[in-house]
Amino acid sequence: MADEALSAGAVARRLGVAVTTLRTWHQRYGLGPSQHVPGHHRRYTVGDLARLEVMRRLTAEGVSPAEAARWARQAPDTVPDGSTRARSRNARDGGGTTIPVGRAGPAARGLARAAMRLDAAAISETISRTIATDGVVGTWDRLLRPVLVGIGERHAATAALIEVEHLVSRCVSTAFAAVTAARPAPGPPRILLSCADEEQHSLPLEALAAALAEVGVGHRILGARVPLTALLDAVGRTGPAAVVVWSHTRVTADPAQLTALLTAPRRPLLVLAAGPGWQADALPAGVVRPLDLAEAVSLAVTIRDSLDRPAAS
Repeated sequence: MADEALSAGAVARRLGVAVTTLRTWHQRYGLGPSQHVPGHHRRYTVGDLARLEVMRRLTAEGVSPAEAARWARQAPDTVPDGSTRARSRNARDGGGTTIPVGRAGPAARGLARAAMRLDAAAISETISRTIATDGVVGTWDRLLRPVLVGIGERHAATAALIEVEHLVSRCVSTAFAAVTAARPAPGPPRILLSCADEEQHSLPLEALAAALAEVGVGHRILGARVPLTALLDAVGRTGPAAVVVWSHTRVTADPAQLTALLTAPRRPLLVLAAGPGWQADALPAGVVRPLDLAEAVSLAVTIRDSLDRPAAS
């Protein structure tokens, strides 16, 4: 293992973070190097690197550092032959046979177990039942997001669960599409929803579409990987009051896409940069970055109500 131990600089380069960030994660959350080489600074092992990768990915997705660190500490060690070993027999949700869901409730834990069984019927039933009782926003925040993040965390640690992620995503998409189909908005589509160019993670955008349908806000959704030229053409043809552009990672969060919307001939009243890919300090002036699904819905409702309000005589 000594030959595989890494310095802080090497780990920082692999993760794409600053060495100072590693020090902060070590001091605040206990995610530090565990290999001691006599006469040298402590070194990061392969297992340390795996946990730090979980930390980096989750924080990039918008999870708080403290919560991300808690999940990262539960990740199994990755050993050189590609297999994994649990760090602790008593670690909650540890090992490769469960999906960690943090402090989420019994419904999320049940959904996680159904996902591991690849039980599509149980997954769909749980999602539909929760939407009926808690609404789309509550279902996304308290049921689906913890499970989806947990699947991603487990995949980052073990390179497994791709089939689980695909099945759950399919069930989630179907459930959201059912909500949208069952509740057509009474008025014209006011909101245009689009993923950023080359952005493939569309589930949060589908959640927003279903949440808008739930509150009666008309919308169009273009889906994943929408080239900028296509988005501008759609804006030009439909004249939406607001455009939401979703980006999951910094790679797809090119602010030029937002600038183009702001300078389009049929400029929308509101441009929203949604998702953890966007960096607040890099957004063009006039772009709004909603903090979560509930805020995005609230902004859309405000736009609809302002357009529907009778003009003062």
